[in-house]
Amino acid sequence: MAKPTSLDIFREAYKKFRSGDSLKPVYYFYGEESFFIDLLQDEVEKLVPQEQKDFNFDLIYGADASPAKIIDMARSYPMMADRRVVIVRDFLKLDENTTDGNLNDFEEYIKQPNPSTILCLIDTRFPDKRTSLGKAIQSSTDKCEIYNFEELPDYKLADWVADWARYSHKKVFEPEAAQTLSQMAGPDLKLLSTEIDKVCTFVDTEERVTVEHIKKVSGSYRDFSVIELKNAVVNRNLDQALGIAEQMLLKSNYSAGEVIKSVGFFYNVFGNIWQICRLTERGLSKKQIQDQLGIKNGYVFNAQWSEASRFRMAEMPQIFEALLDADSAAKGFSTLDTSSIFLLLIKRIIG
Repeated sequence: MAKPTSLDIFREAYKKFRSGDSLKPVYYFYGEESFFIDLLQDEVEKLVPQEQKDFNFDLIYGADASPAKIIDMARSYPMMADRRVVIVRDFLKLDENTTDGNLNDFEEYIKQPNPSTILCLIDTRFPDKRTSLGKAIQSSTDKCEIYNFEELPDYKLADWVADWARYSHKKVFEPEAAQTLSQMAGPDLKLLSTEIDKVCTFVDTEERVTVEHIKKVSGSYRDFSVIELKNAVVNRNLDQALGIAEQMLLKSNYSAGEVIKSVGFFYNVFGNIWQICRLTERGLSKKQIQDQLGIKNGYVFNAQWSEASRFRMAEMPQIFEALLDADSAAKGFSTLDTSSIFLLLIKRIIG
């Protein structure tokens, strides 16, 4: 069975908080994918009606409090309400305030929590699993729910675009449209979700979202030029790639910031290519690689497979070195102008 994605985990948690049934007194949200964590925090906050929040809701940041203060809040009973909610962001920073307790003091609370409080602890990391706190959180499954939101790999972004549009807007993205939007917007799920909202609001209810819709709503000339440039680069057509690049340079004020943005775009593209080349070199079949990467959409995987087939694993170090050099040069560690940095990068990638 495939490992649940962050979207799968979010859906499960979202339904529980929306229904309000079988809620546990302690939750621990962690991981690098803050988009889902922020959305779930909103749902936890809604568990206390707005008119009851003054006395029954607290949002605290770990650097501004102490373990003893948080535990006292959690042990307090709600005032003229059924429950109180205490949310702690940057939870592990509480350990910096050692003059008034330490993180392991939460062990006793987690084992015997206040049933009328929902304590939601949030951080990018999980506590050290060797500590008494880490062990208590893991073992107290009847009282504590853990949600880990891992950062979404770049090669799964197109799948995520299609899933999120279907989940949040009941809208179907054509595979090419999902791939294009994910490449344009990059791995920031908050930005991607904003672009999805814009496109889905623009498209009529019965229509499927196409590349043309994305061009009308989200695209600028430069955004789509970089997609065309990517196609020329992965097809190793140097003349076409340089021609597109020169048009981009003429049509816009291609600043150092734009070069850095393009480097990031190509880093994501070649990160995907590297993944497939790496697994191919290990002897995995095409189907095994698709399963290993967890890419559900056949169109998206076939597009990535086609791009990767034009490169060898042995070329990857030189390509990533070219990207790193261009990034450094654009940040001022070179005497080259931005146009030269950009054109040289394309030449070095194509080889």
